[in-house]
Amino acid sequence: MKKILLKIYYKFLAYFRLITVIKNKMVAKIFKAPTVRSTDETLRKIITENYSISRFGDGEFTLMNGKGIIFQPYHPKLGRRLKEIIISNQEKHLVCIPNVFFTVDWCTDNAKNYWIKYLNNNRSNIYKKLDIKKEYYDALVTRLYIDHKDKSQTEKRFKMLKLLWENRQIIIVEGDKSRLGIGNDLFDNASSIERILCPSIDAFDKYDDIINEIKKHKKDKIILIALGPTATVLSFDLLMLGYQALDIGHIDIEYEWFLKGAIEKVPVKNKYIGEIPNGTNVQELSNQRYENEIIAKVV
Repeated sequence: MKKILLKIYYKFLAYFRLITVIKNKMVAKIFKAPTVRSTDETLRKIITENYSISRFGDGEFTLMNGKGIIFQPYHPKLGRRLKEIIISNQEKHLVCIPNVFFTVDWCTDNAKNYWIKYLNNNRSNIYKKLDIKKEYYDALVTRLYIDHKDKSQTEKRFKMLKLLWENRQIIIVEGDKSRLGIGNDLFDNASSIERILCPSIDAFDKYDDIINEIKKHKKDKIILIALGPTATVLSFDLLMLGYQALDIGHIDIEYEWFLKGAIEKVPVKNKYIGEIPNGTNVQELSNQRYENEIIAKVV
């Protein structure tokens, strides 16, 4: 009896998945894809006009659907804030979504297969969350290397991005094992670096403490945030307080892979990577420069 019920369950599951794929393919044909500006247009906008950015990816869409992800449990407030921000139109703020809805021909085969499968299962739900009349920018602006089939523009794009903090004071708000810029020269052109360390898991639980810690600092400093979906909301709220804040996500890991010439996502010593096997097994770090840059811990 148990085997029969399992067979029925799996057949139902396969049927449900097939219907979901058909539904999402029909949505792609019938409805207009959202307007998403290119990576280079997004870079220019940030650098030349001092915009703040909030980025939405598969994790943020999952949370908006009421489910948690590996390093961020679901919070009703977080889901609600993400839904508000993705349709917002605030001056000097870019709402970024992945530039994958029209074509994924720019991707490597692995990335292309991922996005095709993801959109086949989620396109309809995503479109419901968007303002289809809104002009979005590219959330993959911090994913400059590993998923690109043509990597010839990578070095140029990293050089462009570095102009953002050229001779500026920066505050890096990151997970306590992220360690952005440690072991490479990504932020060497900044005039100063300060760090606020936050939880690697469930950073949103400490949201009020994190934003209150940032508010102690002058608004001429640029705030760079690597905290998953918490960064999406935090960047928006800091903009409203008068800061330039960027949800900068995986930029440091992408830079590490670029420097190594990696052809697939690999672990990086002493740095937390939540999207690959063993990427969260991070050793303790003994680095005096890093320790000197830490101005607060909200953990």
